[in-house]
Amino acid sequence: MALKATIFKAQVQISDLDRHYYESHALTLARHPSETDTRLMVRLLAFCLHADERLLFTKGLSTDEEPDLWQQSLSGEIECWIELGQPDERRLRQASGRAHEVILINYGGRSSDIWWEQNRDGLQRLRNLRVLDLDSETVQSLAGLAGRNMDLQCTLDGGQVWIGNADTTVEITPTIRQDIRSD
Repeated sequence: MALKATIFKAQVQISDLDRHYYESHALTLARHPSETDTRLMVRLLAFCLHADERLLFTKGLSTDEEPDLWQQSLSGEIECWIELGQPDERRLRQASGRAHEVILINYGGRSSDIWWEQNRDGLQRLRNLRVLDLDSETVQSLAGLAGRNMDLQCTLDGGQVWIGNADTTVEITPTIRQDIRSD
C-alpha cells in the first residue's frame, strides 16, 4: 500500500517591504512521504520570498515535469520556475528555456557548496537563473516552525527575512550565489 501525502495548513501574513506586497495567504501544502519538515518549510519560505496571487505549489517530488513552485501568466506561459535543493544542471537548463525566470533555492550546507563548485560554470551561462543559498543552521531553525496547522508572519526587508509564529522568529539572510543578468 502506497503512503499518502501529509497535509499541512499554513495561514501566512506576508509583509514584503522591498516589493510593497502585503497579503495574507491560506496555504495547503502536501508533504510527500519522502519529504522532510526541512524541505517543506523551505518550500513555504520560497513562497514567501516570491509571493504572488498566481504563484502555486506544484506536484513537486511526485513529477519530473514540474518545479516545486511556479507562476504562470494568464495565457499559460511560465513566468517563474522555482526549484529547491541541488538539481541536475540539465534540469535547470531545460527550465531556463521554458520559463522567463528560474530560481534555485539551495539549502544543503556543505553539500550545497560542493554542488555549486561542480555546476557553477555551466549555470553561469543561464542568464535567467537566480541561485540563492540558505545556511544549514537557519534551515534547521526554520524546520522547527513546522506544524500541521501553522499561523505565521513573514516580513521581508532589504534582503532579510523574518518568519515566525507567536513563540519563535527565525531570521534568514539568503546568500545570492548568482543573480539574473540584464546584459
